[in-house]
Amino acid sequence: MKRISPIAYHLLLIACLSCFAIWPLFHLGFFPMHDDTQVARVSQLAAALQDGQLPVRWVADLGYGYGYPLFNFYAPLAYYVGGFLNLVGFDALVATKMMFGLGIILAGVSMYFLAKEFWGRKGGVVAALFYVYAPYHAVQIYVRGSVGELWAYAFLPLVFLGVYRIFKVLPGAVLLAGLSLAAVILSHNLTALMLVPFLGIVLVILFFTSKNKKSFLILNSKFIILALGASAFYWLPALTEMRFTKVFGQLGGGADWRDHFVFPNQLWTGLWGFGGSAPGRLDGMSFAIGKLHWLAIGVSVALLICQICRGDPDGRLARLGGHKARSYILAANLAIFGLAIFLLLPLSSSVWQLVKPMAFIQYPWRFLVFAVLAASFAAGSLASLFPKTSMIYIIVSIALAAGVIGFNQKYFQPQKDISPDYLSEMNIKWTTSKVSDEYLPRDFPVPASQEEVAWQKVMVLSGQAQISQTVFKAHDYRFQVDAQTDSQVLVNLAYFPGWKVWIDDQPTEPQFANGKVLFNLPASQYQVKFHFANTPVRRVANLVSLASGLFLIIIGFHPLKQPFRSLGQ
Repeated sequence: MKRISPIAYHLLLIACLSCFAIWPLFHLGFFPMHDDTQVARVSQLAAALQDGQLPVRWVADLGYGYGYPLFNFYAPLAYYVGGFLNLVGFDALVATKMMFGLGIILAGVSMYFLAKEFWGRKGGVVAALFYVYAPYHAVQIYVRGSVGELWAYAFLPLVFLGVYRIFKVLPGAVLLAGLSLAAVILSHNLTALMLVPFLGIVLVILFFTSKNKKSFLILNSKFIILALGASAFYWLPALTEMRFTKVFGQLGGGADWRDHFVFPNQLWTGLWGFGGSAPGRLDGMSFAIGKLHWLAIGVSVALLICQICRGDPDGRLARLGGHKARSYILAANLAIFGLAIFLLLPLSSSVWQLVKPMAFIQYPWRFLVFAVLAASFAAGSLASLFPKTSMIYIIVSIALAAGVIGFNQKYFQPQKDISPDYLSEMNIKWTTSKVSDEYLPRDFPVPASQEEVAWQKVMVLSGQAQISQTVFKAHDYRFQVDAQTDSQVLVNLAYFPGWKVWIDDQPTEPQFANGKVLFNLPASQYQVKFHFANTPVRRVANLVSLASGLFLIIIGFHPLKQPFRSLGQ
């Protein structure tokens, strides 16, 4: 047998040591979380895929049974993974748990590759474990249940790695950066928005240390265009069609950014809870960065001061990287950490007031993602201060890895285990639908009671008529109406741009009753068809993503531009 490579060994080690973080996912049942919609969403996306809808935009039973364009607006990448697992045979609950678990392990793997680039393999393992076991990571999983942020968290290190490899002009760098940024956008659009200033810091620093600034600008422009193109099928319709939904009503109220700043002591305290974010200091959840993470940042500050004041006479900092740009890496990382901390503190309120799109972020503490990324990356540098051949190097690496697992593993536990029937009609159409209904059509009346839920897809309101030959798919309704007298038929569908209606194969402009489709039919027999088609914007967005995808395939098969070939070197 071939000897296992050090890279494969370290990745296997990270996966095994991450088991303490994912072990609760192996329990029977599930656990309560703030966004308790995940199993239903996975199931609904899988059903839409099975019905032949791609890309999935409309789900049939959420939205109180009226359906709504959830994945036209809600970042879908993690749910495609969960939905695919559901389709190949895993039940929706198991597929959802696997979706969570894959996101956790992927975070460690991606941070390993980033940190390894600067601190070596053992430094990469240390940084990976700090990233996996950050307290805020546990909040994402076991408190908030924020799948989108969890997956974006996993891809962020690869974006920065791709940009650095573009600076180094390494094979596949543009493709790696483009794919990673596209994955962040498709995982959580708000994290992609938050990424902009932090990516800007890195790009500016690398630009001024680049030998060929023109080439650097061209290559970085390519990866950004590639990322935007590959993800256009999602973000372009989401931006242009958002005005047709209730989403703007979510701004302010309980999600007003003014009420959710973090206070400095909350970044340190180990107090833990499963409640929500509240005005002032009365929060029911933790915003701690992690005590060992703070230690890593503190050592980074000390190293940077030594470099500035003493010029690093013993050469330790020089060992961290022989290239000129690497001498700036500690400063760049600390700048990312400092900016993240600033943006989640009340001190930054004037920035939030000035930059209006930041209102969509809602919670300033979401910037903990970037503070944790910087602190975890800094942790990987600590062992690298010692010669790789020395026993101290090994001891420090083991101590850091064991310490972060030992201190923080206790956070990776759910509040309790529960076993609800996530896929019951009542749960999907009422309980889960109440959690997230902001993407219902703007003028659609939100049901106030179970009696207003769409328990039937088609109803005869008046006259004598029978509905038969019904075929209800996620994006396609077909049925026959046999009207013995003049009749009124109601289709319980939350009408949204893109829905087309045919009666006896003739395009028909529908009438509406409280946002639902209403037909006044003379006595006769009718074949009725509804189909959720692409609007011009969606059609253009799909074509852009298709073209970008073909370009990715061409690059991916080019032997000199394979994105992951040199990661293991």
